[in-house]
Amino acid sequence: MNFSAQLIAWYQHNKRDLPWRKTTDAYIIWLSEIILQQTRVEQGMPYFYRFAERYPTVTDFAAASEDEVLRLWQGLGYYSRGRNMLKTAKLVQEQYGGNFPTAYNDLIKLKGIGEYTAAAISSFSANEAKAVVDGNVYRVLARYFGIDEPINSPKGKKLFQKLADEVLDVSQPALHNQAMMEFGAMLCKPKKPACGICPVRTGCEAFKTNATSSLPVKLKKIKVKQRFFNYLLIFDEKRVLMKKRGNSDIWANMYDLPLIETDELLEPMQVLALPEMKIFGESNPLKDNSGVIKHVLTHQHLFIRFLILDKFPGEMQKDWFYADINDLDKLAMPKTIFIFIKDIFNF
Repeated sequence: MNFSAQLIAWYQHNKRDLPWRKTTDAYIIWLSEIILQQTRVEQGMPYFYRFAERYPTVTDFAAASEDEVLRLWQGLGYYSRGRNMLKTAKLVQEQYGGNFPTAYNDLIKLKGIGEYTAAAISSFSANEAKAVVDGNVYRVLARYFGIDEPINSPKGKKLFQKLADEVLDVSQPALHNQAMMEFGAMLCKPKKPACGICPVRTGCEAFKTNATSSLPVKLKKIKVKQRFFNYLLIFDEKRVLMKKRGNSDIWANMYDLPLIETDELLEPMQVLALPEMKIFGESNPLKDNSGVIKHVLTHQHLFIRFLILDKFPGEMQKDWFYADINDLDKLAMPKTIFIFIKDIFNF
């Protein structure tokens, strides 16, 4: 029994019961693939159900507003995925009449769909012979074949894609791809892989050379940037001062609070002394502050402080607006902002 056949046999006895594995609907598979990018299955599952229920077809999705999509996406992170999904849904509605494409060459042209996602959708929906290569597949291939070329180098990406194509069972590509990914997710895990019960360990180079902990090799990540956010929370019984973010930087087009970003961590009174605070007059408007909250993104660490003020500004700034307190839960906010405001207003 060859490598692929052994993994497929293991998969058929050990696979998880996941809803997107029970359909060949390219739209539903697309939903699951995008939602699960850089997301654990247990974290992404509620979002999958949420989106599938709200938008049962791509036509329903295409009719949504960006605010609505981002609100549903809130807390999942990597918000550009949600924005790209809306663009793709609209494009599918316009160019394909609401019929989600299943061919790799059509899928790869859509917003937010790269080589892995196009291969996954085409193989799972139409059994197209395209090998998927995600983080799990990289790990399985690197360990089994003993490859130390960095998986995130240009050479490594080509090498692993070529290898994945070579081991693909072209007679049943959907089953093969599912088996490869599931095997990496459940058994050949990043830490403490279950080598003792691995069905292919006798042929695995990493197992034979005791190299499972050193494979796959990955180039060092880029330097993490630190940013310091001072949010101003200003409200009365009926309204809150809010801000809509621009279409660049993190959290594009979402809603947060008036923000003063500084080059270093400042104490509340130091923030109040900044020139930007002159619009609140000469008196001290500070009622309370949250202390510092650290929010970790992929390449940025945010150090956030909420300053609760008791005075509205004398003049409004660009993209500031007043929102009714009762409507706050309708706005798409970054999770950190949403949780803090929710605790304040108990909605």
